[in-house]
Amino acid sequence: MSLLIKGGRVIDPANKVDKIVDIAIEKGRISQLGSDIKPEGLKLIDARGLIVTPGLIDMHTHLREPGREDEETILSGSRAASKGGFTSVCVMPNTEPAIDKEAVVEFILSKAQQAGVVNVYPIGAITRGRAGKILAEMGELKRAGVVGLSDDGNPVEDSRVMRRALEYSKMFNLPIISHCEDKQLSAGGVMNEGWVSTALGLRGIPCICEEHIVARDISLAVLTGGRLHIAHVSSAGSVKIIKQAKKDGVNVTAEATPHHFTLNDENLRSFSTNYKVNPPLRTDKDVDAVKQALADGVIDAIASDHAPHSEEEKSVEFDYAPFGIIGLETALGLAIRELIEKKILTLSQLIEKMSVNPARILGLNKGRLDIGAEGDVTIIDLKRDWVVKEKEFRSKSKNSPFIGERLKGMAVITICRGKVVYDAQ
Repeated sequence: MSLLIKGGRVIDPANKVDKIVDIAIEKGRISQLGSDIKPEGLKLIDARGLIVTPGLIDMHTHLREPGREDEETILSGSRAASKGGFTSVCVMPNTEPAIDKEAVVEFILSKAQQAGVVNVYPIGAITRGRAGKILAEMGELKRAGVVGLSDDGNPVEDSRVMRRALEYSKMFNLPIISHCEDKQLSAGGVMNEGWVSTALGLRGIPCICEEHIVARDISLAVLTGGRLHIAHVSSAGSVKIIKQAKKDGVNVTAEATPHHFTLNDENLRSFSTNYKVNPPLRTDKDVDAVKQALADGVIDAIASDHAPHSEEEKSVEFDYAPFGIIGLETALGLAIRELIEKKILTLSQLIEKMSVNPARILGLNKGRLDIGAEGDVTIIDLKRDWVVKEKEFRSKSKNSPFIGERLKGMAVITICRGKVVYDAQ
């Protein structure tokens, strides 16, 4: 498909562009950038009054296939991603079986190609079966196509194993993505430890269980020189540790989720299991610290941590419900509301954290609108008012705490490799 995106305000932070630019896409790649491109032989997309950006990248997604196709599949998750404005998603390895072998990587890439919606990049497991004991075959996983390594959902509890992971991953230029949780400190906890957990009679998860492992892994990154990425930062203490590490020149990056800069532990007074996430929703102080860290560049990226669960799994007593919420379809709207409208970030900074920086951290040739680049483009209407409706989710799962909320700003057209994969106009 040949396209001409005409008259939109192009925000391309990697090239320091923020102006009205026409973009032509032919044979799946950007062929022209200019001020008055003629639409001869090109399908016209009128982008006047809209924001045109490099395709958004979610570097932390759970699509559940293989193993839990009742919750999500690569096809349904890809469709959800496209509706959210994402042209690329990076899928975490806590599938069944885990992404710890070449065959599983090949399966996921094959399914993504069959789906033909968005780019899907597997994240390989650090250890076999994500058990934290024996390192997975990193070279085999790299050759198969993984773009990072993580035992997400589980920390690598053995410090010696984590040290070796950081050392060996340097050979393959892959970041180690750390799920920072001291399981001995968090055992049995279901929400943030504090006044609200005490009032509700629910067992708490203290901030230190995250901060302890953040500090440990940063120390190991100093020792090894490895590339460390901290997933889903949730506490003010973690922010402080990461900020100091960056000042000291440590090779560390970090991400935050929309729910961790939008919600707090007071929301759990409803006892809705759709507020049960890991790491848990923290206090207002922590929410403010995460927002400030995004503004200061301490936190580099925004990731959804899209974690689908079936209605049957979530419709149980709070203690027994699984952690996790879906987020691909609400991430952009929440980021616009919480960060743009409240003047925490500029639009350019937001696109950096949702496209440019994820591409840089994972070594993807994405996040730029250059001639010759793949035609991955997100078109955003900042004025579009919409309500989050359960029946309109493209995800197979509906476990969102944001159902019924009104948001302003959404992706109206998503283009992946020159193909329109979502159109809300």
